[in-house]
Amino acid sequence: MKAVAKSSGILVLCDFDGTVSTVDMGNEVLNRFTGEGWEEIDRAYCAGVIGSRVAYMQVAPIFKGTQSQMLEFVSNSGAIDPHFPAFYKFCKDKQVDLKIVSDGLDFYISAILKKHNLQDIEFFSNVVVFQNSDIISIKFPRMNDQCKKCGTCKNIVLKQLRSDYSRVIYVGNGYSDVCPAGDADLVFAKDVLYEKCRQNGTPCMHYDNFNDILVSLRQTII
Repeated sequence: MKAVAKSSGILVLCDFDGTVSTVDMGNEVLNRFTGEGWEEIDRAYCAGVIGSRVAYMQVAPIFKGTQSQMLEFVSNSGAIDPHFPAFYKFCKDKQVDLKIVSDGLDFYISAILKKHNLQDIEFFSNVVVFQNSDIISIKFPRMNDQCKKCGTCKNIVLKQLRSDYSRVIYVGNGYSDVCPAGDADLVFAKDVLYEKCRQNGTPCMHYDNFNDILVSLRQTII
């Protein structure tokens, strides 16, 4: 009988773009492979006029590129926080589960994780379907049916996983991380998320990179 792996009862949920990834690869892909109209859509999203789900639906028809072209671009441009592999190893050694939750697109997340030999990390994201030539569609398997703002509702993912864990740690940096940060037990935040946590009164710890988080967890709860 196969032995069941021990668990600490702790889950670390990490955002991807700007968190695990050192750049916002979603924006990089959109800037490279969309035609006219993307900047207007982006302005509406940044202003809060539309959510990411609507933005993606408007972007899909103006994508100009094949799957192989996009994957080549991601392979050449994608980079992760240099401290993330060590952080992931630390989590594995301590039987802490680590999963990625992203409002980005699955194909580039998968490609970047594989490039860095991290393909065993489970992730949740929006899903791109490559059709004929350079035509794509985007699916939202974890959309919040009530809110419908984000393509991937990170808070839904957190709540679905919570029953399996005694403690949830959240790591993020952007607008789509604000809701799940409010429901996590411990939050590491930077950039927009850090400012929003301060405005909302959500307790959090500031970080610059995953080494900061690693040091903190070694000294505190793990």
